[in-house]
Amino acid sequence: MRIGFIGLGGMGSAMARTLLDAGHTVLVWNRSPGPVEQLAKAGAVPASIDEAFATGLVLSMLADDQAVTVRLLDPAVLDAAPAGALHVNMATVSTALAERALDAHTERGLRYVAAPVFGRTDAAAAGNLVVVAAGEATALDEVRPLFDVVGRRTWTVGDTPAAANLVKIFGNYLIACSIEAMAEATAAVEAGGLDPAQFIELLTESLFTGPVFAGYGAMIGNRDYEPVNFRLPLGFKDVRLALAAGRERNVPLPFGGVLRDAFIDALAHGQSDDDWAAIAETARRRAGLA
Repeated sequence: MRIGFIGLGGMGSAMARTLLDAGHTVLVWNRSPGPVEQLAKAGAVPASIDEAFATGLVLSMLADDQAVTVRLLDPAVLDAAPAGALHVNMATVSTALAERALDAHTERGLRYVAAPVFGRTDAAAAGNLVVVAAGEATALDEVRPLFDVVGRRTWTVGDTPAAANLVKIFGNYLIACSIEAMAEATAAVEAGGLDPAQFIELLTESLFTGPVFAGYGAMIGNRDYEPVNFRLPLGFKDVRLALAAGRERNVPLPFGGVLRDAFIDALAHGQSDDDWAAIAETARRRAGLA
């Protein structure tokens, strides 16, 4: 299959390489040239955004609402796309953006679906992501073979793209809440003179099994926030998306305010290049442990 892929950050690059390894022809675009050059060595075809859309099937993995708006909702880009082209937005964006994107595509005879993913860069490289998809049924059927390459399972959650983004936003919100809970608990254990790493190991081998507690818990317990699989500013972006989605639906999110302040504190202390698990250092600072 000949496809376009736009946005080659850590996740996008890993997903595009997986598609290449599966035998697809992948036309790639990225704002900075480095990732394009790396994927070209693996057989990808460097392309413009217009050329990526000209394939008729383009996947995108840009960082946020602003990047999607500027790069992919540009009227000139959409006007140049072939009739019936399908755009699959796999990024975590707001539900409001998803609604605007659907309208912008539909009025031009284009198709738009949302398919954000759960999983870190290592899961993306292994084709082991969980895909949350929403959109028109025939469009989802058309792109499902690609979902099967990048992911281990696809969950279809509705025929409106914004539904997939709502699920993804609050999935990430739950991960952030879990990170904050572990951060506070380990700070209290450390303040009591105990080993936070042992505390996390005890709990993740008994009560709290699973990748979120085991993976991020180990980072927090050992105060080792590498490799950086999800940068802290992106986590902050997703917390703000959750707060906005809650406000739009009249759903209070009290934990969201705590998370927002924890991320702001971490950014103020120069942690913008850290994994988002590093908000644990905020809990340590609050406890006078830093």
